Amino acid sequence: MDIKAILIWCVIGILAGWLASFFVGGGGLIRYLLTGLLGAFVGGFLFKMAGININLGNSYVNEVVVAAAGAIVVVLIARVLA
Repeated sequence: MDIKAILIWCVIGILAGWLASFFVGGGGLIRYLLTGLLGAFVGGFLFKMAGININLGNSYVNEVVVAAAGAIVVVLIARVLA
Protein backbone atom coordinates (compact mmCIF):
# COMPACT_ATOMS: atom_id res chain seq x y z
CA MET A 1 0.00 0.00 0.00
CA ASP A 2 1.18 3.48 -0.71
CA ILE A 3 0.57 6.68 1.23
CA LYS A 4 -2.21 7.80 -1.13
CA ALA A 5 -4.25 4.64 -0.49
CA ILE A 6 -3.85 4.98 3.27
CA LEU A 7 -4.97 8.61 3.16
CA ILE A 8 -8.00 7.70 1.05
CA TRP A 9 -8.95 4.99 3.57
CA CYS A 10 -8.61 7.52 6.41
CA VAL A 11 -10.78 10.09 4.63
CA ILE A 12 -13.42 7.45 3.85
CA GLY A 13 -13.30 6.30 7.48
CA ILE A 14 -13.71 9.83 8.84
CA LEU A 15 -16.60 10.58 6.47
CA ALA A 16 -18.31 7.29 7.28
CA GLY A 17 -17.92 7.81 11.02
CA TRP A 18 -19.21 11.36 10.71
CA LEU A 19 -22.27 10.18 8.76
CA ALA A 20 -22.89 7.43 11.30
CA SER A 21 -22.80 10.00 14.10
CA PHE A 22 -25.87 11.67 12.60
CA PHE A 23 -27.85 8.49 13.17
CA VAL A 24 -26.42 7.30 16.49
CA GLY A 25 -24.86 10.47 17.91
CA GLY A 26 -21.61 11.40 19.57
CA GLY A 27 -18.06 11.27 18.46
CA GLY A 28 -14.91 13.16 17.69
CA LEU A 29 -12.34 12.96 14.92
CA ILE A 30 -10.57 9.87 16.31
CA ARG A 31 -13.87 8.13 17.04
CA TYR A 32 -15.11 8.93 13.52
CA LEU A 33 -11.95 7.44 12.06
CA LEU A 34 -12.05 4.28 14.16
CA THR A 35 -15.75 3.58 13.71
CA GLY A 36 -15.55 4.41 10.01
CA LEU A 37 -12.60 2.09 9.34
CA LEU A 38 -14.08 -0.73 11.40
CA GLY A 39 -17.45 -0.01 9.80
CA ALA A 40 -15.92 -0.41 6.35
CA PHE A 41 -14.99 -4.00 7.16
CA VAL A 42 -18.31 -4.77 8.86
CA GLY A 43 -20.36 -3.05 6.14
CA GLY A 44 -18.43 -4.79 3.37
CA PHE A 45 -18.97 -8.15 5.03
CA LEU A 46 -22.69 -7.54 5.65
CA PHE A 47 -23.37 -6.21 2.15
CA LYS A 48 -21.51 -9.13 0.56
CA MET A 49 -23.30 -11.72 2.72
CA ALA A 50 -26.70 -10.14 1.93
CA GLY A 51 -25.86 -9.97 -1.78
CA ILE A 52 -26.40 -6.21 -1.89
CA ASN A 53 -24.47 -4.34 -4.56
CA ILE A 54 -24.91 -0.59 -4.61
CA ASN A 55 -23.94 1.57 -7.54
CA LEU A 56 -24.24 5.28 -6.92
CA GLY A 57 -22.05 6.26 -9.87
CA ASN A 58 -18.78 6.75 -7.99
CA SER A 59 -16.74 4.04 -6.29
CA TYR A 60 -15.69 6.34 -3.43
CA VAL A 61 -19.30 7.28 -2.70
CA ASN A 62 -20.21 3.58 -2.71
CA GLU A 63 -17.43 2.88 -0.21
CA VAL A 64 -18.50 5.73 2.09
CA VAL A 65 -22.11 4.52 2.12
CA VAL A 66 -21.11 0.93 2.88
CA ALA A 67 -18.65 2.06 5.56
CA ALA A 68 -21.24 4.38 7.14
CA ALA A 69 -23.79 1.56 7.29
CA GLY A 70 -21.19 -0.68 8.89
CA ALA A 71 -20.19 2.07 11.34
CA ILE A 72 -23.80 2.44 12.45
CA VAL A 73 -23.94 -1.31 13.10
CA VAL A 74 -20.64 -1.18 15.00
CA VAL A 75 -21.76 1.69 17.24
CA LEU A 76 -25.13 0.10 17.95
CA ILE A 77 -23.51 -3.22 18.88
CA ALA A 78 -21.00 -1.39 21.11
CA ARG A 79 -23.84 0.40 22.89
CA VAL A 80 -25.72 -2.85 23.46
CA LEU A 81 -22.60 -4.48 24.92
CA ALA A 82 -21.79 -1.48 27.13
